[in-house]
Amino acid sequence: MIKTYKVRLYPTTEQESQMRQHVGACRYVWNYMLAKQQELYKQGGKYLSAFSMIKLLPPLKNDGKHEWLYEVSAASCQVVCRDLDKAYKEFFAKRKGFPRFKSRKRSSNSFPVCSNRLRIISSREVQVQKLGRVKCRIDNRLNSNVKYKISNARISYKNNKWIMTVGVESESQAPELTDKPMGIDLGVKDSAIVAFDSKKIVFPNINKGRQIRLLKKRIEHLQRSISRKYEANKVGNKHNKTNNIERCETKLRKLYERLSNIRTNYIHQSTSKLIKLLPRRVVMEDLNISGMMKNKHLSKAIQEQCLHEWIRQMRYKCEWSGIEFVQADRFYPSSKTCSNCGCVKRDLKLKDRTFVCDECGFTIDRDYQAALNLMRYEG
Repeated sequence: MIKTYKVRLYPTTEQESQMRQHVGACRYVWNYMLAKQQELYKQGGKYLSAFSMIKLLPPLKNDGKHEWLYEVSAASCQVVCRDLDKAYKEFFAKRKGFPRFKSRKRSSNSFPVCSNRLRIISSREVQVQKLGRVKCRIDNRLNSNVKYKISNARISYKNNKWIMTVGVESESQAPELTDKPMGIDLGVKDSAIVAFDSKKIVFPNINKGRQIRLLKKRIEHLQRSISRKYEANKVGNKHNKTNNIERCETKLRKLYERLSNIRTNYIHQSTSKLIKLLPRRVVMEDLNISGMMKNKHLSKAIQEQCLHEWIRQMRYKCEWSGIEFVQADRFYPSSKTCSNCGCVKRDLKLKDRTFVCDECGFTIDRDYQAALNLMRYEG
């Protein structure tokens, strides 16, 4: 099993200059090989595989114009060729669009690293090819005394932060599970209502909290400020971007990143808490999120809840722990079915937050009832 870890890097000024040089070189190699592929196609030549593109790198460095490519890692340029070959295969399989040229402004600032020569020296230092020892902050779960098999290591630059992403091969965890199922109902009022054994676990909507509300107010204030600056620098039909606007937009990107990190961290903590209960299996609904987003009154609230991220994290964490993960049928009436007698109430509306059974008179919160029905789901 391969787990992905993110490592925050703190390079020196010289190392940061080398990283930017790697980003530019990898982007140039991608564009050069893509142009070569298109030129061969127009001339009726054969498609170049990853190995064929890698063989073109030494002549490219020795043509007298591209000697600067010797200053970057050869392994990084080779991985770029493999990435382009993979992009072409995805296009041929009709899974993705045709590969595009990378722009200096719009493309992500990232480059691959030679995984075989990447070493975790300590909890505060890593050894990277061509860069030497780089200060970092490593996850506590990665012990520097253990040799890990690292794959697909990449370094990216976003919002003035250098982040290294690594895939680490680890053994599958299989703790002793209980014999109790778990039902999870995702919603808007509360992020999740969980039924486990006789317990009711509620994870409140973090977007209603003070921290998120203040952060969203700062974002709205900054957005209005940027809009006024654009209008003040408008010449005809063209909006000129000044250095002041660029600084404000950088602040705005940092606020959006912080908002996203708070939500993702909350989901990670919540899902990890549920996995530690060690249920026999976990049942969640197969939600039609794109269809739910068409509701203009709830679309923003649904988007902020990150429902797909909840399902994604629960799925892979269940796989790690050997827990059976089940998604109930999309049309299964979990909220409309009485958890006491099994009668289905077809006329239940979204505004009805309390379920009252017409047959037995049983009264219960509709979200908790949905979680109970999911816990007993046998489909």
